[in-house]
Amino acid sequence: MDPTRQRVVIIGGGQAAAQASETLRKKGHTGPITLIGDESLLPYQRPPLSKKYLAGTFDRDRLPFRHAAHYEEHAIDVRLGFAAVRIDRERRRVEIADGSAVDYDALLIATGSRPRALPLPGAELAGVFSLRSVADVDRLRAELVPGRRGVIVGGGYIGLEVAATCREAGVEVTVLEAAERLMARVAAPAVSAFYAAEHARHGVDVRCGARIHSLVGADAAAGTRAAHAAAVGAQRVAAVRLGGSDVPADFVLVAIGVEPVDALARDAGLDCDGGIVVDEYCRTSDPHIWAAGDVTRHPSLHYGARLRLESVDNAFEQGASAALNLLGLTTVHDKVPWFWSDQYDLKLVIVGLNAGYDDVILRGDPATRAFSVCYLRGGELIAVETVNHTKDQMAARKLVPARVRPDRARLADPAVPLKDCV
Repeated sequence: MDPTRQRVVIIGGGQAAAQASETLRKKGHTGPITLIGDESLLPYQRPPLSKKYLAGTFDRDRLPFRHAAHYEEHAIDVRLGFAAVRIDRERRRVEIADGSAVDYDALLIATGSRPRALPLPGAELAGVFSLRSVADVDRLRAELVPGRRGVIVGGGYIGLEVAATCREAGVEVTVLEAAERLMARVAAPAVSAFYAAEHARHGVDVRCGARIHSLVGADAAAGTRAAHAAAVGAQRVAAVRLGGSDVPADFVLVAIGVEPVDALARDAGLDCDGGIVVDEYCRTSDPHIWAAGDVTRHPSLHYGARLRLESVDNAFEQGASAALNLLGLTTVHDKVPWFWSDQYDLKLVIVGLNAGYDDVILRGDPATRAFSVCYLRGGELIAVETVNHTKDQMAARKLVPARVRPDRARLADPAVPLKDCV
């Protein structure tokens, strides 16, 4: 069958799904395209959610990648508000929660990820939030009242971005991080220390190495007898209980990472291993099914490892690559990933992955609030972190994919442009 005329179904409503549908039409696909999203909104941007949208400075109508007229003009059948509930691989059919079904010749799964739940008593109390969707942010935004006390569990990108937004709204904030430093999974110690100091300067109470025992409701926090407490579901969180003390909380945000939404694929018998396993062409263990975005575990030829990336850039690139391969335009997905985080007036950009580094070099003085950290492995530049340093960031996006081996002495001299260190 001509791949440009086949029936394509895309499950998902994020960056990968939107990019795939757009790429298909741009590259000449003329057959039916159906996009299934479990939210009632058209595919939309997620980075603004923890920042400008939460702050109320970014309108909801600016979130969608494309508006309804675009999908109508390009004959993309968008089915929103009901999740795909089953993939029938034998009949090549996707069943939807509203009782309908749609047949496919080629299927793309781009279901993304969901926030990890806090596996502790009290996590079900009212006033405990996670952040992934517009609906999540709309509920959380109502809590951002000056003088209220918010506790954020998790010191990664999302937790720290929300902490910054809360402080700018006048909310008192405590960040509880289990690791010994902020952003420990992704950033250098110098970057962690810099951001800890910046948040403290803005009035955030940052506590690393925190061990949370439970979240407690108003009755427990006040010390009254449990017999007089209301049902747990009706209680509102009042504190986060640590080893020897309680941290008062009018609301709590749980931001301890995400997990892939791969149950649909697993139930269909596709190979999964902490995400849907795909090859370098974004194809799953079923030759008629592709996958893209946060939900995938894919091979990185550049780093020689299988990765699952929580990255807007990866979702964009992989969504496009999957669409091209679906059309028979053989395309290897092997992009060096990059990530970013906006906190206060600081932009952190990370190019590449630092796993396995054996040398790290600080470029510049963090006190200037513009510096970089370079990671080397066997002399090769494998990753660069930049804070408010656009020139180094742009140079890194060319140098890391090129596998350059920079001169170490020049690399350590911030007066030498990064692009001139090779």
